[in-house]
Amino acid sequence: MNLYVESSAIAARLLGQSRGEIVQGLLERADNVVSSALLLVECERALIRAEYSGQLSAADAARQRSVLNREAGFWTLLRIEGEVLDRARRPFPLEPVRSLDTVHLATLEVAAAIFLNPEVLSFDDRIRANAEALGFELAFA
Repeated sequence: MNLYVESSAIAARLLGQSRGEIVQGLLERADNVVSSALLLVECERALIRAEYSGQLSAADAARQRSVLNREAGFWTLLRIEGEVLDRARRPFPLEPVRSLDTVHLATLEVAAAIFLNPEVLSFDDRIRANAEALGFELAFA
């Protein structure tokens, strides 16, 4: 299975949320994991917010940061340039869409040309709805 992961799913796993087990299982079954390089920024920001809010200790945040960096080394992270930027600037099926979400959706479409039929792993309702409208399957219901 080819899997496009969006940052909300990875952040849920890193922060120990209940849906994190779903993410872990899907990552383990995936042949290829692909995302936008934006995922690293968004997940890092989630860890920083969790640390500063007291949700995670500094040590736990550092451990989760290490997990993210180690695992991301095995993923294909597409840069935010060229075709991704061009696509992100155009409308999506279900507007309005936030700017950072358009980067993920555009990256998903570019990734589909490389990794045929990636399933989409996201907990963000707008991304999920647009991905389905674009003809992609969701990795979980």
